[in-house]
Amino acid sequence: MRDYLLTLCVTAAVTYLLTGPVRKFAIATGAMPEIRARDVHREPTPRLGGIAMFFGLCAGLLVADHLQNLNSVFELSNEPRALLSGAALIWLIGVLDDKFELDALIKLGAQMISAGVMVIQGLTILWLPIPGVGTVALTRGQGTLLTVALVVLTINAVNFVDGLDGLAAGMVCIAAAAFFLYAYRLWYGYTIEAAAPATLFAAILMGMCLGFLPHNMHPARIFMGDSGSMLIGLILAASAISITGQVDPDVLKLFEGSTREATHAALPVFIPLVLPLTIIAIPMADLILAIVRRTWNGQSPFAADRGHLHHRLLEIGHSHSRAVLIMYFWSALIAFGTLAYSVHSTSMWIVLVVVLLSAIGLVLLLLPRFSPRAPRWAESFVPPRYRRRKRVAAEPMGTGAEVPVSASVGEPLEERIPVPAGVNGATAIGHRSRFTDRRKAGTPS
Repeated sequence: MRDYLLTLCVTAAVTYLLTGPVRKFAIATGAMPEIRARDVHREPTPRLGGIAMFFGLCAGLLVADHLQNLNSVFELSNEPRALLSGAALIWLIGVLDDKFELDALIKLGAQMISAGVMVIQGLTILWLPIPGVGTVALTRGQGTLLTVALVVLTINAVNFVDGLDGLAAGMVCIAAAAFFLYAYRLWYGYTIEAAAPATLFAAILMGMCLGFLPHNMHPARIFMGDSGSMLIGLILAASAISITGQVDPDVLKLFEGSTREATHAALPVFIPLVLPLTIIAIPMADLILAIVRRTWNGQSPFAADRGHLHHRLLEIGHSHSRAVLIMYFWSALIAFGTLAYSVHSTSMWIVLVVVLLSAIGLVLLLLPRFSPRAPRWAESFVPPRYRRRKRVAAEPMGTGAEVPVSASVGEPLEERIPVPAGVNGATAIGHRSRFTDRRKAGTPS
């Protein structure tokens, strides 16, 4: 564990320290695209944050290769090299896209090629543990198709959710933390050396996200761009593929005794079949809904719009930061709930806790629908948006007419500019426009 933590810290430090120079490089090279209709930021922001994240990945692998307890991962397995090869290819395509806006089909082809590069070097699904059946070996063609499909789905799910400051990096970090705990338990608890590469990949992925988040939290100073979102999506998929298709369930001798006993004993091995999907359940749901919505409207599945889950959270009145925290909450609930169930599948307390937290999450989603007001005696202790308004008699321009005045601000209500939804903390009161004014930079009003 100490070596994994050291690798995580080195990866985070390198990513954090390089993000500042990368931001200056992005500004100098003009990697600051104009604001699009679907964007929620109001000023052009540099991209190419994936450059710092990629070098953080390289630093993490280099440090792990020189640690005594982790060096065996590189000696006994070719998976780290396969990951680095696929990551380098997808990162390069992402950098070009951040600068020149590549076609969606070109990026899709690059994602499939990157997955194929990893498959050629041995990072592929070899077998699947199926309850009641046992281990089912896959042919080379079946393993390749399943591996490529999982990589492409994960990359695009992470890419689709990268719409708010700090959202993609935070959600992937949560997913990587849950996966790290699962893989470490399988490697340390069951002494399965084949789970060591997945554990290393998850630790490095956490370091990359933690190092980048301070620069990417709202208001973001730099975006990771496709060079970062596709990169972390590929690493997350590689971790799932490594532990799902490389760990042989028969090594644990779990398929012995009665069917019920074998099923309960083998649950930690069956979890990899669903854990890669549960830890990205929110991005995957967003991906599926986006494809259905765009196809239903006669658009291309790759056409950009403002119908993603995070956009809808902004529309109903959540502030930018609150929308991100809500997405964090649901991601952590699904990922760690599944992880806890894999450890104690017979405990009803886990189910009850998940149900209770889900209810809390639903309440948080509905908060903007309420208009909370503090009592009179507490108005001086709460933010202005929670204070009551009152009419104050005034005689502007000598007319003697009463003008409604905000009790908390002291300015005429009709002259106040409504706060557009999802910009800088749209509150639970007042009028909200459905969409903000998203003219491109430099266009006339």
